Amino acid sequence: MSNTSRTVSDKELIQRFNEGDKTAFDTLAERYAQKAYQIAFGVLRNREDAQEVAQDAFVRMYKALPSFRGDAEFTTWMYRIVVNLSRNKYRWKKTRGFKRETSMDAPIEDEEGNRLTIDLEEPRSQPDEETQFHELQDRVEQEINNLPPAYREALILRNVEEMNYEQIAEILGCKLGTIKSRIARAREELRRRIEL
Repeated sequence: MSNTSRTVSDKELIQRFNEGDKTAFDTLAERYAQKAYQIAFGVLRNREDAQEVAQDAFVRMYKALPSFRGDAEFTTWMYRIVVNLSRNKYRWKKTRGFKRETSMDAPIEDEEGNRLTIDLEEPRSQPDEETQFHELQDRVEQEINNLPPAYREALILRNVEEMNYEQIAEILGCKLGTIKSRIARAREELRRRIEL
């Protein structure tokens, strides 16, 4: 990304795009492609599906940008599009019985694209402790994936993406109190399920 493209605001790029400079969208896409992918991956837990959703999201944004009113930040609008497309893809695959693939090396994200970091002890050199560590990692990841989507999404946006409650409420289209409640319940449910 060039230094010039970093100094130009999203709002300016959108204005340029709407005035006919279609290359301005390339700068937006370059700026946010990785974030869109991470959000999609957090929901879908599959690299190919996340890439497909991220690409589809930018195609939709390109077509819809002329009608973007700017009531919200571009990033909030983008998050909503990526989350909604990810949810649709997730539901589509779930109804068809596809197995979701997960990797502990990849960031965990919810359907809204929120990234969740799990701070676990480093594995020790002893084989039995390493086995226990890997079992706990697998269990935590499985239980996060098993949380109700509304809880998982809010938790990932808060803990992984480190968004504030107001941003999460705007992205998910919920009241602030609802978001706080979902995050608290998600954390409690996760603790209960893994017995921590």
